[in-house]
Amino acid sequence: MAEEPRTVWSRPERGTRGPAPLRDRAQITAVAMGLADAGGLAAVSMRQVAKRLGTGPASLYRYVSTRDELLDLMADAAAGEIELGDPLSGDPVEDLAVLASRAKQVHLSHPWLLDLSAAPTLGPRGMDYLERSLLALAPTSLPYPAQLETIGLVNGMVTLFARTELGRQHPPADPRRAHGSYLASAATEERHPLITAALAHGTGTEASQDTHVLFERLVRRVLTGLVDSP
Repeated sequence: MAEEPRTVWSRPERGTRGPAPLRDRAQITAVAMGLADAGGLAAVSMRQVAKRLGTGPASLYRYVSTRDELLDLMADAAAGEIELGDPLSGDPVEDLAVLASRAKQVHLSHPWLLDLSAAPTLGPRGMDYLERSLLALAPTSLPYPAQLETIGLVNGMVTLFARTELGRQHPPADPRRAHGSYLASAATEERHPLITAALAHGTGTEASQDTHVLFERLVRRVLTGLVDSP
């Protein structure tokens, strides 16, 4: 029988053999996150983390088996920065929208989250966020599969808008701005009457230029449709 895959959280933090540990996973994770915040995921290696800690790379493998496990720990630590302590209002749309806004802020604080090549293994703090999201949806009549789909969709919007906001912080390098200008100049009333009308009613307002305002409005609109659907 094949051995069941294990995660970094399914093993003891440190083996019982050998000298007393000088580090812990939280310390290693914090250093790795600092490297990623400063230089992206490419800056995170066992060698660089060990260098910051003043030790050898081999010593880190007493705490994590692979770099991927370190990335899992980093993603989970970031999830732990999402504030979950406020009481829920009982309004599923509002409560999940607030959680989504806080999750987006964490992505803006740690842009490397958007560069993870695969969804990280769900850790303890990630599970806390998922549990809170399910609790926010508890007043609805949605079955659990639909609740999980709703949370997944909102999480997708979080990453999409976080990426967009980060791109707008560097407008000369953002091709979307040039594309928008092209669309506005190329659309004609004769050939593209609906595009022309949509652009006329959808641009030029402060809210349409504020990605965060747009995010909050769209999240609530999407959630209202999902929660109210039969």
